Amino acid sequence: MNILLDECGDQRLRHAFPEHDRRTAAYAKLAGLKNGALLDAAEKAGFAVMITTDQEIPNQQNLGHRRISIIILKARTNRFADLTALLPEVRQILASIAPGQVITVDGA
Repeated sequence: MNILLDECGDQRLRHAFPEHDRRTAAYAKLAGLKNGALLDAAEKAGFAVMITTDQEIPNQQNLGHRRISIIILKARTNRFADLTALLPEVRQILASIAPGQVITVDGA
């Protein structure tokens, strides 16, 4: 599965999913893109899932027509240690997430 890690999260998370093709926004040359432009470019580049800490995406975007799925990490902070505590649940979600689905992993 092709996974995009948004710029707002800790980029070290890319190492957490070795069984998937995962890239940071910077590595995928999508850095600096925001909101709909980022989602459009990610879909065009073939990403199936975007992992982000941006909790406002569902409020800012109409996601019903999207092919890309979004996993929102909601931890106490955006520090690496707090985000990694959410990874077991993220791995389970990756096994069954459907195109266009938005799931928040809430560990706050």
